[in-house]
Amino acid sequence: MPKLDRYLLADFAQSVLATLIVLLVVSLGGVLVDVLGEIADGGLPARLMLSQLGLQLLVYLPLVLPLALMLGLMLAVARLYRDSEMAVLNAVGVGPGRLLRPVLMTALPVVVVVGMCSLWLGPWARSTGARMIEQANRSLIVAGLEPGRFTALPNGGGIVYIDGMSEDGRNLQGVFLQREEEGRVDVVTARQGSLEFEGERDRYLRLLDGHRVEGPLEAGLDFRLMRYASNEVALPDRAESRTDDDPELAATTDLIGDGRPAAVAELHGRLTPPLLALGFALLTVPLARSSPRQQRYGRLMLGFLAYLVGLNLMFIGIRLLAEGDLPAPAGLWWLTLPLLALAVWLYRRDGRLPRPRKVAA
Repeated sequence: MPKLDRYLLADFAQSVLATLIVLLVVSLGGVLVDVLGEIADGGLPARLMLSQLGLQLLVYLPLVLPLALMLGLMLAVARLYRDSEMAVLNAVGVGPGRLLRPVLMTALPVVVVVGMCSLWLGPWARSTGARMIEQANRSLIVAGLEPGRFTALPNGGGIVYIDGMSEDGRNLQGVFLQREEEGRVDVVTARQGSLEFEGERDRYLRLLDGHRVEGPLEAGLDFRLMRYASNEVALPDRAESRTDDDPELAATTDLIGDGRPAAVAELHGRLTPPLLALGFALLTVPLARSSPRQQRYGRLMLGFLAYLVGLNLMFIGIRLLAEGDLPAPAGLWWLTLPLLALAVWLYRRDGRLPRPRKVAA
């Protein structure tokens, strides 16, 4: 490998890696907020926070990696112009077109990783996360119900407190349950209880030897006190059930040939990120061109806005495909192919060195 290619490749790779680390930290914070919100709403067991955080990060990688690649390359190329290194290279006959080899050597591995995350790791992370949540809903231990701690049931299902629990999480001791529904409050206590299942997803608490008090939530004296030997209380679902034929959970190979609009939209949504990453990588050299005294961050914002426009167009196209408003053969090719053509044209146009002027003797 020529020394110039080694130098540029190392510079490009370091810049992309630094940008990726910053974007991953920012993305991790956003994903963490979403996961904590689901836990607070009761849609996600608290003990699955770290696993769901990692799986969700894999889902977002196809959106983060192209941006990191584009911004990292733009920062590196802009530094070459700012430090007059490109002027020196142009003086010896090396134009911007000579940057194509190190740019592709930096971009192609990232494009491959984006394709793997989009076509394989992302769907696997979604299906694995949904399966883990479904299994957690069948266990009170994993769901976050612990002795000596008040636990909010999802979807406003009430508050539960227990004194003790068996190792398998099925048998409970000293149960307290408070619920509110239609302006009335319902308080149930029991000496013992157990977790029971009916069907695949329905679960309920079977309470033994306890009392139940029911009355108005606001002012009033319409209270009823009951003592029971056995009482069954249905527990709300923690998450909506996702069918096996959900396109978001299906493997990419299973989506090929599936004529449903949602499946077509999901397939093109997985094929588009690596193509966008390649197109934006080729746009970096023309967009980063600047004079030595020019600020480089203005061009950086221009590239960031271009990425946002492309990403929004991708999401709009996916929605139109899922709703059937866009023909399936069109897919998202109307976005990726013009972007690649524009990137190649701008790169070839920017890579030409001006011819030397003829000076009269």
